[in-house]
Amino acid sequence: MSPLLHEDEPYEDLLGLWSDLEAALSLLLSQPQRIAGFAGKLQQLDRWLQDLIAHDTDAALYLMFQRAASSTVGYSASHALVCASLCHVLAQALRLDRGERQILVLAALTMNIGMNALQDLLAEQREPLSSTQAQAVQQHPRDSRALLQQLHVTDALWLAVVEHHHAPQPSAPLASLAPQQRLVRILGTVDRYAALISPRKTRAGRSAAESLQILRQHGQPPDEVQQALTEVTGLYPPGTYVQLDSGDIAVVLRRGPRPDEPQMASVIDRDGRSLYPPVMHLDTHLHGRRPKVQSALARSAITLELDPRAMAQLGVHCARSSQSLYRMVKVPGSP
Repeated sequence: MSPLLHEDEPYEDLLGLWSDLEAALSLLLSQPQRIAGFAGKLQQLDRWLQDLIAHDTDAALYLMFQRAASSTVGYSASHALVCASLCHVLAQALRLDRGERQILVLAALTMNIGMNALQDLLAEQREPLSSTQAQAVQQHPRDSRALLQQLHVTDALWLAVVEHHHAPQPSAPLASLAPQQRLVRILGTVDRYAALISPRKTRAGRSAAESLQILRQHGQPPDEVQQALTEVTGLYPPGTYVQLDSGDIAVVLRRGPRPDEPQMASVIDRDGRSLYPPVMHLDTHLHGRRPKVQSALARSAITLELDPRAMAQLGVHCARSSQSLYRMVKVPGSP
């Protein structure tokens, strides 16, 4: 265990950066035909996201999972940003070339552009889909492609991945698939995973561990994409919550040497009281025996209002290892 840092302004700046990314994407997706140079602006946003992830992947994942549970923008933009972030990380793990990585991320950002407003509405809707809504959901991949073509997107692979992002793909090794099949399979897995962890009016978001389990059908072992997703996020990704064998509830800060051994900090004690300052649990070989993770928790399981000072300090710890990340906050998109 170790004491926490006391400066929270850098983390507030990082949250602001992520909020700016969400707001910029929300504007692009909700009013694309009013924005000149849509594709160029989307690629600029992609570069901004790349910088955030490349500087410190753990800090980016922490921000992403924290914001996914409390985003103030529409669900469609939030979901697209989560998918694009995961695609960035997965592209490295799956060794996609630069061209395929870029198309995968751009497709993640735009796959639902044809039903942006409807997706926001459905996230807040408690009633079953109407027949009109169901038809719009079914045809949204084609609508998204058509809208992108109207916005002067001409890349054939980008358009094809968007149009077919819900289509079943062969279970053959990724390297043996055509580029379209490979990218659709990766994006389809990420899309389902991000939908499972995100809350809606009709249900709470699931934990990351439960979401990974649901992705595996009929108890089958994970395929390449699911296995890579487990490896790059961990069973307990940064920014998510876990129940410890000590009785505490902790937030995950960074990935550990194994998927089930993250760095974390207790934020609620065994008696249900908020901890301030939080109690850090870092590497065992540095700090002796630490509590073990008993189970993953969905954000909805945290009914106590967490101390904002504590969460800010934890964010500082999560990102402190990268001073260049702090500098980037001041000049987004800088090299």
